[in-house]
Amino acid sequence: MKAGSFMACHDCDLLHRIPAISEGMSATCRRCGASLIKTKKNSLERTLALAITGLMLLIMANSFPFLGFKIQGQVRHTLLLTGIQQFYKSGMPWLALLVLFTTVIAPLAQLLSLIYVLLPLKFQHRPPGMFHVFRWMQIIQPWSMMEVFMVGILVSIVKLAKMAQILPDIAVFCFMALIFVLAACLASLDPHLVWDQWEKNGCHPPR
Repeated sequence: MKAGSFMACHDCDLLHRIPAISEGMSATCRRCGASLIKTKKNSLERTLALAITGLMLLIMANSFPFLGFKIQGQVRHTLLLTGIQQFYKSGMPWLALLVLFTTVIAPLAQLLSLIYVLLPLKFQHRPPGMFHVFRWMQIIQPWSMMEVFMVGILVSIVKLAKMAQILPDIAVFCFMALIFVLAACLASLDPHLVWDQWEKNGCHPPR
């Protein structure tokens, strides 16, 4: 947030004038001690790099074999979308759509939104419709449930281990890495820095 602007404490509503804050420093409320702003070092560059990495991992997780099942000497490889297709063919289209949205569409929308917003700002440009994209990203964020899907996969592997030999493929490792990369990406994002960078480019958020 720009130095000299005003901000109300999220806990006690005391109004503060924001001082100049260096990277890695924070500002706290003088009445209740709650954190007002905590800047993150190289937030823009780090978040953008993680978002691009996450997009590459997501593409690989959906392009390469996910798991292999070896039964009586025969190996059958499956993709990440194979389970979703099976839900649909089994007469559960709504469950298939939910799994598709929470494990593929929502993470993809988050990563593309971050790249769309941060990449132009990095080169001092103004992405059109940035604020709508940024708000939609915040709405979609709770629907990204790759961790839940991964837990379900691990439970299924344990149950199927007695029936067949489970062979993890490259997509499994990409998917697991994507979970950590996306979490790190969102943790490194500093929304205040995004707004400050937008204002430096000569524009202000819509009211």
